Amino acid sequence: MISIGIIGAGIVGERIIKQIQQEDGVEIVAVFDENSERLQKLKQTYGVPLASSLDEILYSKADWVYIGTPPASHAAIAKKAADAGLNVLSEKPLAHNAQAGEQMVEAVTENRVSSAMHFPLMYSPVVHEMAKRAKNGSIGDVVRIELQTFFPEWPRAWQQTPWIGSRLEGGFIREVFPHYLQLIQRIFGDISLKDHQISYPEQPELCETGLLAHGLVNGKTPLLLTGLSGVAQQELLQFKVYGTKGVLTLENWSQLYVAEKQQERIQLTDFEKVPGLFEEMKAMSTALVPFEEGLAIQRYIDQLVKN
Repeated sequence: MISIGIIGAGIVGERIIKQIQQEDGVEIVAVFDENSERLQKLKQTYGVPLASSLDEILYSKADWVYIGTPPASHAAIAKKAADAGLNVLSEKPLAHNAQAGEQMVEAVTENRVSSAMHFPLMYSPVVHEMAKRAKNGSIGDVVRIELQTFFPEWPRAWQQTPWIGSRLEGGFIREVFPHYLQLIQRIFGDISLKDHQISYPEQPELCETGLLAHGLVNGKTPLLLTGLSGVAQQELLQFKVYGTKGVLTLENWSQLYVAEKQQERIQLTDFEKVPGLFEEMKAMSTALVPFEEGLAIQRYIDQLVKN
């Protein structure tokens, strides 16, 4: 059994609550958010206990604290949680910049507590199958890795929160790219970004609208990153691994396709069960993504959002 205190009752916080309530051996100690109206709604909907202050979470019986607040607040909350002796699970990105992320790594290291990032793709059977096929030679030698993301609007319709569209904390590079950069680093090796072009609107407070970037993975495999918002098409996310014998495509988070030479791609639907996030937290597994790894991803993000 592990117990978790939840800080942040927005969209992602609500998703974590629903996820925990489907798990065995995981208890929500309390939920805290500065928006009391939002808290009451979650209590009515999910029956979760509420905390009246951040300190009530920090000095509770929780084993872990989950941080689901906007990125600029992650570092301060993580330090308080680590100082209180609690393990810390943070939403991505780790923080709003690498300097704040370094403070988070320092806090958990000095207090000798565990840390983890919430990267759901790491615990996806679809992604495990993709990784297996990419590494076992079934698609031949990997010759290119590519991420393409297209959004008809940003923030997305279900995500209309001001900070998600802000240049300080939001944008699709911070919100979406960390998932895939994390996968690339875990499966294939370190990323070195060589060049990028980013587009921003005239309003200085608003986040990016376009990105083109290229680099190398593990010092040898070409990497191409593309992002556009405000385009006249449906939202589309494609993570592709090109091999000499086949191509793997992870589309819209959960659909996996494989294509061979001169053949139409086929969708794969039969996957082995893999441990979920909370199973790995109970086991303190190496499958968890610690803050040190999240910081590496944060540094890539900081590079990409610079003009």
